[in-house]
Amino acid sequence: MSWNTFGRVLRFTTWGESHGPALGAVLDGCPPGIALSEKDIQPFMDARRPGQSKFTTQRQEPDQVKILSGVFEGKTTGTPISLMIENVDQRSKDYSEVAKAYRPGHADYSYDQKYGFRDYRGGGRSSARETAARVAAGAVARLIIPEVKITAYVCEIGGDSIDREAMNLAEIGNNPFFCPDTWAAQRWEKLVDEARKAGSSLGAVVECVAEGVPVGWGAPVYAKLDADIAAGMMGINATKGVEIGDGFGAARLSGEENADRMRPAENGSNEGSPQFLANHAGGTAGGISTGQPVVCRVAFKPTSSILTPVETIDNEGNATEIRTKGRHDPCVGIRGAPVVEAMMALVLADHKLLDRAQFGNR
Repeated sequence: MSWNTFGRVLRFTTWGESHGPALGAVLDGCPPGIALSEKDIQPFMDARRPGQSKFTTQRQEPDQVKILSGVFEGKTTGTPISLMIENVDQRSKDYSEVAKAYRPGHADYSYDQKYGFRDYRGGGRSSARETAARVAAGAVARLIIPEVKITAYVCEIGGDSIDREAMNLAEIGNNPFFCPDTWAAQRWEKLVDEARKAGSSLGAVVECVAEGVPVGWGAPVYAKLDADIAAGMMGINATKGVEIGDGFGAARLSGEENADRMRPAENGSNEGSPQFLANHAGGTAGGISTGQPVVCRVAFKPTSSILTPVETIDNEGNATEIRTKGRHDPCVGIRGAPVVEAMMALVLADHKLLDRAQFGNR
């Protein structure tokens, strides 16, 4: 299977399957001399780890990451960094029906038609399990961009959105939904639990904000920062849409409403960054960062593996129904927040190194 690598200067390749012995990532292009150990990576793995509440899959994976190469005496060497996460709680027998019939909305049919065979155990490479490797690689990428703070949170589940006036980022870690709105998190408990008990699933929207991105990252036309962010986010399994800044909302504004108006710097001089009075563009203009927070939203579809029977065909083309047994997220977007943060870090780190390659340490 081709195309498992993402990035230009900082490139990462993920490997492994949902029910294989292990999965991981190889990160190439990381500068030497950066302090790195498993302890720098594990907190992000723990945030994404399954089985931490009844609102996520009950698969029990410790997701302990191991650094196999690219680090010597606690620092990166500039050579490829290989990261491995063992799978310890597979239950492949749960997928006996999936071996014979295709799950609508999943990659079963398209994989089978493209490659002539497929790994039906959890979906193989199409499983959200693959994102554990991205989170590990993203933790390393964060060390390349210490000037940037990245925060992702769930802002909508099943069509129920947070109240932005009630947002408190300190609440994100206080509930199982990565939610910055306490009241929304309480509503979502009932919403997701009802979907779980009904054998169904819900979609979600994750918003990500990167603060501290300097002016000048990204390039016009074919290396646009926002385009690479969109590509990175769309590559996450279960993603069906990405917005930068106001996104589709910008199409409903007039030109003067959509303008990110600027005023002189606060000190009144001609030096320094201007004051922006809005950020409709999400921190980019012409594909280049403006110095404002970089903002994107990622839409995750409802989990395709559900207990409710749905019409489909088997691998011989016959009409049938399928209900997917096993342990699945009733809302895969809940654990999407750490993955979105990881992809943002990987894209921004890549663009920092691209900028440094052209302009040096300006």
